[in-house]
Amino acid sequence: MQKLYFFLLTIFSFSVSNCLAQQPAKPSSVALYNQIQKLNFLGSVLYIAAHPDDENTRLISWLSNDKKAQTAYLSLTRGDGGQNLIGSELRELLGVIRTQELIEARKIDGGMQFFSRANDFGYSKNPDETLDIWNKEEVLSDVVWAIRKFQPDVIINRFDHRSPGTTHGHHTSSAMLSFEAFDKVNDATVFPNQLKYVSTWQPKRLFFNTSWWFYGSREKFENADKTNLAEINTGTYYTTLGKSNQEIAALSRSRHQSQGFGSTGSRGDDNEYLEFLKGEKLTDKNNIFEGINTTWSRIEGGKTIGDILTNVEKNFDFKNPSASIPELIKAYNLIQNLKDTHWKIIKIEEIKKIIAGCAGLFLEAVSDVQEATPNSTIKVKLEAINRSAIKMNWNTIQTVPNVMITQEVSPLENNKGVAKTIELLLPENTKYTYPYWLQEPGTIGMYRVDSQENIGIPDVLREIKVTFLIDINGTTIPFERNVVYKYNDDVKGEVYQPLDIVPIVTSKLNEKVYIFNSNRSKTVTVKAKAGKNAISGTIKLSLPEDWSVSPAEIPFIINKKGGEVLAVFKVSPSKEASEVDIKSIVTVNDQVFDKEKIDIDYPHIFKQMVLQPATAKGIRLKIKTKNEKIAYIMGAGDEIPKSLEQMGYSVVIIKPEHISTELLAPYDVVMTGIRAYNTVNALATKQKILLDFVKNGKTMIVQYNTLGDFVTDNFSPYKLKISRDRVTDENAEVRFLAPDHQVLNYPNKITTDDFKGWTQEQGLYYPSEWDAAFTPILSSNDKGETPKDGALLVAKYGKGNYIYTGLSFFRELPVGVSGAFRLMANLIAIGK
Repeated sequence: MQKLYFFLLTIFSFSVSNCLAQQPAKPSSVALYNQIQKLNFLGSVLYIAAHPDDENTRLISWLSNDKKAQTAYLSLTRGDGGQNLIGSELRELLGVIRTQELIEARKIDGGMQFFSRANDFGYSKNPDETLDIWNKEEVLSDVVWAIRKFQPDVIINRFDHRSPGTTHGHHTSSAMLSFEAFDKVNDATVFPNQLKYVSTWQPKRLFFNTSWWFYGSREKFENADKTNLAEINTGTYYTTLGKSNQEIAALSRSRHQSQGFGSTGSRGDDNEYLEFLKGEKLTDKNNIFEGINTTWSRIEGGKTIGDILTNVEKNFDFKNPSASIPELIKAYNLIQNLKDTHWKIIKIEEIKKIIAGCAGLFLEAVSDVQEATPNSTIKVKLEAINRSAIKMNWNTIQTVPNVMITQEVSPLENNKGVAKTIELLLPENTKYTYPYWLQEPGTIGMYRVDSQENIGIPDVLREIKVTFLIDINGTTIPFERNVVYKYNDDVKGEVYQPLDIVPIVTSKLNEKVYIFNSNRSKTVTVKAKAGKNAISGTIKLSLPEDWSVSPAEIPFIINKKGGEVLAVFKVSPSKEASEVDIKSIVTVNDQVFDKEKIDIDYPHIFKQMVLQPATAKGIRLKIKTKNEKIAYIMGAGDEIPKSLEQMGYSVVIIKPEHISTELLAPYDVVMTGIRAYNTVNALATKQKILLDFVKNGKTMIVQYNTLGDFVTDNFSPYKLKISRDRVTDENAEVRFLAPDHQVLNYPNKITTDDFKGWTQEQGLYYPSEWDAAFTPILSSNDKGETPKDGALLVAKYGKGNYIYTGLSFFRELPVGVSGAFRLMANLIAIGK
């Protein structure tokens, strides 16, 4: 029971508290009053879907802010398979961004966030494929784990479990797994290993959050039988906040910036519909908590607590919140004696936040460095201030790593701050602070997380903490704070960042892919960066025996933390075609370091650090290229220009607003990045110049755009209708519709072998209709579907060539897919 208590305390303190900004909370009286109301409500709802941005923020906000329910969103994936509108990060790095966006969204709508180990491997057309790639049993166990841990009274699915093939396979799978888990969470024979940490649980009822969209049209929905639907008006206007529920929900949804889900708030009545699926049916269709005791009397010993807190809520003084503290302390002490571990942990964390807020109690632990290494000492400045007349003493602190520091008792007098600085030794075994789900190799469909306790935790696990033990009216209350770093920015002002534990040295190869299209050697540069002062050692490259590198190793010295050195090697490929990993190995005092440190820093999320193997792909490739000069117009963000440079092309990224006939004159090819015609408004006024460029004998290659809004209808010189068609199976058979066409024969002979080894979809958003001027080159399809012929279309226009392709070059080139390079070389060389 002791282990269970501390495990749940860790989980719920993380979910309820540490998901908040690193910046200390400074709640207003209105926010405190809302927290007190929530403290007095003992009901919970779990919303389940597949991806970040699938969640219904209107419903989550309403449940959390109107009903005051414990509300959480279980996203089965971290959104790794999507596209990125704000940068070039894809796959795992995109998953890190989207994880943080969900955490930021929950700060706004008041919910909590959970995940499973499922990896978003890309678009899937049916749940059978999804559940095969995901490993159904493992993801089902994660859903059961989340339900047992969170103990929701009500579960709401975002998607319909009965309609496979009508939406993303991940969507349907999330609903199917939730539907199945509902009957298994209370069975002790199902995933019994979980019961070391949690208990079985039975939710009261399960709903599907339906809408007109699932019926095909608003008219069909209006005429549908709604006898099995609960109808909830979520259009609440919160007078104390000055915002409608929809406005809060829009702010939350707008955190999904990498997916372009900025949302404008609305006002007025707004109905949500919940279809009853399982459990105890409703008689009052406006009350999803019908028959559920959501008061303190639901737990043994809770009624007295509820009576105290009801009076606190009734008598709350907005001008003097600290007047509530004596009664809150009484309730806090009574909660400590509860036998119900689940609600005890949740409500202890809630009431501690409220007590601190009512007292204006500010507690902070700030490191003198943003990055530190294991076995080093950091200085941590501690600050405490009580801004109320309530008697308080700062007794002592406890640090993690676990060292109890005894100090003289410091009275915390009204509005008189106390500051102290301690030195904290980080043990040699302190773990690096990067996403725990990326620390062990997984599979295409699953992340590997060996610790059952960690499964579902949303954020990076940070070990370095300080607990302030504060005596308030004779009761000692522990307040835990992560050690953070902060600095003053001349523009932004006070900036908070997490404290990161990093290796003493990291390294990075200057390219992710090296193309060797002859036996000639290439220069490979390694950049090593110090995580602490005064390090020295050697750098070398690890390669297979049929590849060679010179010199064998290079010694280095870096005197200052953050300093960098470059090590330059000559690498010669094998004689035969091959693909290898080029690994950077740094040795310091006989200790090997082989990680690259990647910083992800966007203003709408907290700075993130990711450690990945310091590797690049070396490809000995028989590929012929010409000397074309390429003008590249970035779209939503991709790494293709770097790949083109590796192929030997001269590539210049041009700004769309600068496009002119004179600017384009030196180039042979203009290429647009992914979703350029969805995201780059300047193209609307530059399209005639671009098409004239083609008309006068040059080549334009347009990569995929989505079915959404186009900045211009004239992105193509001929009729071209984009659709949702795609081939999600990267191993699907590719057939040549025009085998004699130049793009399949010059300067490289393209065969079906060139489509082997592709990753995450052959292509997406293929055109479904096109003018006769276009020649379709390829045909492919997923299992059981009709052929999709729009992956690559080529048309003569004037003296030049216009090419439209939905092939996923933006995924294939950066990871070094040989056939994708060969085909791209042919597209660039068309007309030669």
